[in-house]
Amino acid sequence: MNASVPHIETMRSQLGRARGLGAGHSGVGHWWAERTSAATLLPLSTWFVVQMFRLGGADHAEVVKWGGKPLNATMMAALIITTFYHAQVGLQVIVDDYVHGKAHVPARLLVKIGTSLLGLLGVFAVIKLVASSSSAK
Repeated sequence: MNASVPHIETMRSQLGRARGLGAGHSGVGHWWAERTSAATLLPLSTWFVVQMFRLGGADHAEVVKWGGKPLNATMMAALIITTFYHAQVGLQVIVDDYVHGKAHVPARLLVKIGTSLLGLLGVFAVIKLVASSSSAK
């Protein structure tokens, strides 16, 4: 009598064995996030460029007055938030594709923390601009 365990072959296709493995389930979400943020950045960036041309020869007081208007402050904050979100999603894909081993998790954290801090700094600058505009009145 043979005491060894019998070998059982499973008849599964390569696709069946690959299902549920890897990052296949999160790629679609990243793809949509990148495309949505890019599509949102198009009108926001166009608005910003037009506004900068309009403010071409303005002095500091005029720029502060312009930045203190609620519509302009909201649009600038939306531009900053969307820009850094788009950067975070894009850099995360790069880290996922090209950084392997022990450096992967710290690189992902660095991307998230770095883009979040820079975005918060930009939003804080807009809030400061609005506050200085309202105190100058």
